[in-house]
Amino acid sequence: MKPDLNILLAAPRGFCAGVDRAIEMVELALKKWGQPIYVRHEIVHNKYVVESLKNKGAIFVEDVNDCPDDRPIIFSAHGVAKSVLSEAKRRNMVFLDATCPLVSKVHLEAERHSQRGLQIIMIGHEGHPETVGTMGQLPHGEILLVETVNDVKKVKPKDESKLAYITQTTLSLDDTAGIVDALLDRFPTIVGPHKEDICYATTNRQNAVKAIAKRIDGLLVVGSPNSSNSQRLVEVGRKGGCDYSQLIETDKEIDWGAINQMKSVGITAGASAPEILINNVLKSFKRRYNVTIETVESATEKVTFKVPKILRNTA
Repeated sequence: MKPDLNILLAAPRGFCAGVDRAIEMVELALKKWGQPIYVRHEIVHNKYVVESLKNKGAIFVEDVNDCPDDRPIIFSAHGVAKSVLSEAKRRNMVFLDATCPLVSKVHLEAERHSQRGLQIIMIGHEGHPETVGTMGQLPHGEILLVETVNDVKKVKPKDESKLAYITQTTLSLDDTAGIVDALLDRFPTIVGPHKEDICYATTNRQNAVKAIAKRIDGLLVVGSPNSSNSQRLVEVGRKGGCDYSQLIETDKEIDWGAINQMKSVGITAGASAPEILINNVLKSFKRRYNVTIETVESATEKVTFKVPKILRNTA
């Protein structure tokens, strides 16, 4: 007889509007122009998604110079530096920008602050493509990066009275709030965003984990290791009181030895993880346990983003 297990399914989870749009752009471009379509960097940070698009004819590269002039290229949802766009234009390439509109909003904020004579401090993860793309909107040195409260103490702006801050869209809400407090402590006149830079999907997925963290013995976050927002969900689970919070790419990575000690397990997914991966996890649980599933919904999402006009009439 199978043992009983309660599963709390966090909602919202999985794909966000920016990810949906980016994947749809690659699929429509393949229909419009045929194979191959080049994509600079992983379109979204999920191995399953990338592999499935490769199978349809997408070729993933890390540099525009790895692409021929005569094939379309798509820039990933994380955004790119202005120098990348300039290079594509210089070569007269057909290019499509799948940057999430909420990342583009941060790019525009950075430009507006700079035009007003403000130097910018960005809260983000060094080396993450979104951070690299955002910092590349302005000349080198115009955007300073901080990752921690300690970095705030060490940062050296040109003029402490002429500062603004922006953030990566996929950060931990709580950690970022602490860094913003440190910035305001040190630079009381620093200008913040009109509306929070951390996006609705990151916010909702973190709050959904907080809503279940104290009710579960373990949390499984479906997502890839290079997905910033997925890694943050693991951290939020641990900080919220669920010590066993683990990132898994697929159901094959579940540690059943650890799960066997539990009565209640929470499941969620990062914004770039497709629902099929969550369904596979649930199927694996159902094979081993007598499962009761409760969906815990902390927000409803109705956000959608349109693909560019050039792709809208693609059948």
